[in-house]
Amino acid sequence: MRSTTSRPERGASQVDVTAFGADPTGRADSAPAVAAALRYAGTLHGPVEIVFAGGTYQLYPEQAEVRELYVSNTVGADQRYRDKRIGLLVEDRSDVTVDGRGARLVYHGLQTAFAAIRSTNVTFTNFSVDYAAPKVIDATVAAAGVTGGRAWRRLSLPAGTPYRVDGTHITWLGETSPVSGRPYWSGVDGLEYTQIHDPAARRTWRGDNPLFTGVAAVTDLGEGRIRIDYTSATPPEDAGLVYQMRLIERGHPGAFIWESRNVTMRSMNAHYLQEFGVVGQFSEDITIDRVNFAPDPASGRSSSSFADHVNLSGVKGSVTITSCTFDGPHDDPINVHGTYLEVSGRPEPATLTLAYMHPETAGFPQFHPGDQVRFIDKRTMTPLTGPPAVVTAVDGPTGTDHTRPLTTMTVTFDRPVPEGVTVGGTVTENLTYAPEVLVSGNVFRNVPTRGVLVTTPKPVLITGNRFDGMSMADIFISADASSWYESGAVTDVTIRGNTFTRPAGPVVFVEPTDEIPGLVHHGISVEDNTFEVGDVTVADVRSVGGFRFTGNVVRRLDGPDRPPYTSPLFVFHGSSGIVIEGNHYDRSTPVALPAGRVRGVAAEHDHACGSVRDRV
Repeated sequence: MRSTTSRPERGASQVDVTAFGADPTGRADSAPAVAAALRYAGTLHGPVEIVFAGGTYQLYPEQAEVRELYVSNTVGADQRYRDKRIGLLVEDRSDVTVDGRGARLVYHGLQTAFAAIRSTNVTFTNFSVDYAAPKVIDATVAAAGVTGGRAWRRLSLPAGTPYRVDGTHITWLGETSPVSGRPYWSGVDGLEYTQIHDPAARRTWRGDNPLFTGVAAVTDLGEGRIRIDYTSATPPEDAGLVYQMRLIERGHPGAFIWESRNVTMRSMNAHYLQEFGVVGQFSEDITIDRVNFAPDPASGRSSSSFADHVNLSGVKGSVTITSCTFDGPHDDPINVHGTYLEVSGRPEPATLTLAYMHPETAGFPQFHPGDQVRFIDKRTMTPLTGPPAVVTAVDGPTGTDHTRPLTTMTVTFDRPVPEGVTVGGTVTENLTYAPEVLVSGNVFRNVPTRGVLVTTPKPVLITGNRFDGMSMADIFISADASSWYESGAVTDVTIRGNTFTRPAGPVVFVEPTDEIPGLVHHGISVEDNTFEVGDVTVADVRSVGGFRFTGNVVRRLDGPDRPPYTSPLFVFHGSSGIVIEGNHYDRSTPVALPAGRVRGVAAEHDHACGSVRDRV
């Protein structure tokens, strides 16, 4: 196929996808042309720009690039999902910019929208990502009532939501492949997971799904409208709510950054990410700037991601997330973490067998020669004595090969492992692949879970953000070696100049999984923030050495029908070095902070406060 390149003034070769047959009118499948353009760009020397000519591009999965890949927090080592289809792949390249020039990329079926694999200096910019038929069903209760002794609901569905009524059931059909003639996916009724969105109250939460309980009849009214009649006469009270329903397998990451360095997403719309969000895995220096993670208002949808928006697993260098909007995910907007591997064997004094413990994370390398590793006691979640060990050899998964072990690896260190290392009682943490983190100037809304999860020993600054209506903790710091196995303990976290409105749970929640009380986290400062809260705790802190809450404004919202507050503003468990001073409390806040003690602090506060000087 004829192609054209040019040399812009800045010295980069330019590859236009339309020269390879990509169709900006949105009528034809552009996937083979886009793949061909990217492959051709890989043959060029020096910096390369891959450009789109504006317009709308349809990308089907059948002719997308295919790679065997294993991705954190998805389907683990499950061989049914080992092959990933990728619509826009930058692989084994350096100095690449993908500039959409305002293009709208519409993906079909199950595939990763874009990826950077083993590449350096890659920028994705100026395009929108959406899916023609998301693997999430957003069903709005447009009307509800009781007629003839039977309750009923009328559901309204966004365009691009194929379904079939089968008696008293609804079969969701995903979207029909033009190649196979079969749906890319299908499911029945409430699928496997539901969260509920209230557009009037601007809140989203996880809950039970009543739509398919006691169904007497289902009627297809056409044009995305369905009436459900029930055996009960109890009037439904959920008119206006949206039931967001989905299956739970995360077969593909929505976007993927792996073994890459200096990767940037900038000035983009991520209207929906199929099966997961952006996964950054064992990479270095990731920047996400001015990305709108939110549904397209014209789509009628309220879901923007099948799970997290951004999940960064084992990233080193810096993570910078600035000036973004996070609206409508099905899990956490931001999660930055490492992965604890559990010790499953000690074949040699300086060698360990290590295992992935969570079924959704496996198959990719966790250590490289030269990485620094520390050993963590699972009971206390604190490091064993001695300096970090250095990896000298690794025999384990490659991330691309199912013929090798996928859930275990053998790692050799530069010295004998500490005597305290025990099988089943010790986990390992990769200190090299732990980033500094900046989360600044972002907006979080319509979130059913937490806002920001972060566990890294490097400095963290969360500043200038607005968190509105989180249904769990706004900021969550864990270090978990019993469930998700996400590492590790923090040592320097500053939460400064943020606004927290209408939280439903503890605003700042620190809860490692230690079984024996001790000081796991260190150096957390909450300063100069504004908290506009109801009957919730502002800071619930466990196992922290050194926690400062200073210069903040705390307003407890009041009203004539509001009952007395019962939640303490602060709860401390097994922590020391607590400083609470210089804060301003609204006069309606029913708490006093006399010298030396914080009234209303839970009994689990079993270490003395370092300083308490606030006045109402």
